[in-house]
Amino acid sequence: MTSETLRKNIALQGEERDNPGFSSIRVPDLVELVERQLLQAIFEGRLPPGSRIVEAELSRQMGVSRAPLREAARRLESQGVIVSTPRKGFTVRTFSPKEIQDLFQVRLGLEVMAARLACEVATDAQLASLKAYADDMLERAPTLSNIERVTMDLGMHTAISRLSGNEYLQRIFANMQAEIRICQGFIERQYRDPVFIAQSHFPVVDAILQRDADAAEKALRVHLVDAQNKAHAQVLHDDQAPDAGTGAAPTSATISAPVSATKAKPKAGATASPVSSSRRKPPRP
Repeated sequence: MTSETLRKNIALQGEERDNPGFSSIRVPDLVELVERQLLQAIFEGRLPPGSRIVEAELSRQMGVSRAPLREAARRLESQGVIVSTPRKGFTVRTFSPKEIQDLFQVRLGLEVMAARLACEVATDAQLASLKAYADDMLERAPTLSNIERVTMDLGMHTAISRLSGNEYLQRIFANMQAEIRICQGFIERQYRDPVFIAQSHFPVVDAILQRDADAAEKALRVHLVDAQNKAHAQVLHDDQAPDAGTGAAPTSATISAPVSATKAKPKAGATASPVSSSRRKPPRP
């Protein structure tokens, strides 16, 4: 579909609103685009833990006013990615090694329970959907952005929690996702090969497909202990960085492209943000 055709289709939304065969086309708003760039900078380490979100500097780099930047920061605050402090503004969330350890202890217990339950209660159709999601994640791994890989990775673990059939377990896991999401960003920066990250889920998925609870637990322990070690190593690396904890304003390299230009002229074939795209969602039970 050409850009001209897309513009015409968007213009016709109002006329076709009553047609049950069509759904409206949602155009990403400016705040979403700012949020995407902030997340990308955080996950890539260009805005490391503890760094301040300097509104004046970042709004200048992105070519936007402070209002959408502030709203994007509030959205990320609600996700637990950044925090706000009176008279200091927004800063990127920090983790101590002890917090990483505590998080993964609870996460491991929950996910092992979820995987064992999934082996017992998941239907064949649900397991097939889980396998399709894993295959999709592996196929897309080389071309996805950091944010999209983190989203799909977390989606895989969320899907396993849903296959447990235990609503309380799912609720607890959902409440941990903000912290897990940040840790996934740490882990991404430790791995060089995105395909390897996707492949590391297959021993877990294959064991669940075979309904082998012991093998699923063993595979999950290997997978999550390795993830914990990678997250811990990145936290230590960030703590030892020369600018760690200085609160210095980000340099001109922090945000790579003005949001206004990105919105006006998206590159052909560019990967959409998981916030606004219609990519495959994690399978539901």
